[in-house]
Amino acid sequence: MMEKKKFLLRIDDNIYAALEKWAADDLRSINAQIEFLLKQALTKSNRLNENRTKTDPDPDKTIKN
Repeated sequence: MMEKKKFLLRIDDNIYAALEKWAADDLRSINAQIEFLLKQALTKSNRLNENRTKTDPDPDKTIKN
């Protein structure tokens, strides 16, 4: 398994409390919940490299109307 990157996250108390409750409801740690939500958002926007094929355009370089 790949080693995970460690970093400090400053977050609003209300957001943290909501994440804490949501994580408990899903039987996850807060860290696992944040990682789950980030991965879900990255997958949905096709920004996660493991989901992007070589022919997919880079979303950061795509002109948006």
